[in-house]
Amino acid sequence: MSYFISVIIVNYKTPKLLLGCLRSIIDGGGSFPLEIIVVDNASGDNSRELIADAYPSVKWIQMSYNAGFARANNEGIRQSASEIVLLLNSDTLNVNNGINKCAELFARSEYVACGVQLLNEDGTPQISGNYFMKGGLNNLLPLPYVGAVLKRLGTFFAVKKPNVPDAKEPVEVDWINGAFLMVKKSAIDKVGLMDEDFFLYAEEAEWCSRLRKVGKLVVYGQYRIYHLQGETANVAFKSSGRGYYNLYDKKGLQIMLSNFVRIRKQFGACWFLFHLFMYSFTVPLAVIASFFKILFYGAQGRLEFIRMLGFLRNILAIWRFTPIILRGNPFFYKIN
Repeated sequence: MSYFISVIIVNYKTPKLLLGCLRSIIDGGGSFPLEIIVVDNASGDNSRELIADAYPSVKWIQMSYNAGFARANNEGIRQSASEIVLLLNSDTLNVNNGINKCAELFARSEYVACGVQLLNEDGTPQISGNYFMKGGLNNLLPLPYVGAVLKRLGTFFAVKKPNVPDAKEPVEVDWINGAFLMVKKSAIDKVGLMDEDFFLYAEEAEWCSRLRKVGKLVVYGQYRIYHLQGETANVAFKSSGRGYYNLYDKKGLQIMLSNFVRIRKQFGACWFLFHLFMYSFTVPLAVIASFFKILFYGAQGRLEFIRMLGFLRNILAIWRFTPIILRGNPFFYKIN
């Protein structure tokens, strides 16, 4: 059977989310045949049985270990049968048959990759498309205290925003959120698969930087998909919260490490060292500021102080990885 697109979903211990995602795709209808592939990262639960029982047509690929996002998706791409692949998070919900509509438009276009406008559960927009800044300077925005100052300076000097807050029509971008990333295999043949040094986070940004060298990327803002942001990663790291501004726990360390690796790969060693200096410089400022918060805000200040100590631990961990990152040899950057 020939398929119009192959939908690849990575699963790790999220069978309920996965069932909801598949239901929204399969029950949503559409005029084009879809190949749906689930790549399971050694969940060790009953995910496979639940999916096989509910949707026996879904192709299941079993990884022998928790391979993360890039390696699992790469295996799905290798085993896919279509000329267009969609990397889709298990914590997404297809809305108004957006996948088929997006694929139909994308197949006729000049673009090599595309996304859609992602929505929070309450219908508010998520950042779905982004722009690269020189040296990856937007990687400094999550910094405690310092990041807020940089944002104000950017607003004062009318610096172009590094993202598209809410796309309502096609908008060309530099990189696309990996929760919904549709790519033509003709482009993948030219630039290669996702970089398997990455475990989780930043791999789609690095991949898009290579895809941009062979064509344009777009977010089709007229199509919308719900994304329960961060739910799958929170399961993996036993963390909470949404977004990518977490710098304080195990999940935060993985976010930081992946972003530093991406900076090194995309912009070079000098920019990597600049970012490392800025993060390290921020640590004593953040710890001191949070200490004074204890004096003025009591318990609330203590919580902030504990968070900053977590930030300090993560920065020390990044320094331990620094020689490996600078050498640039293949390495699986996974926080155990």
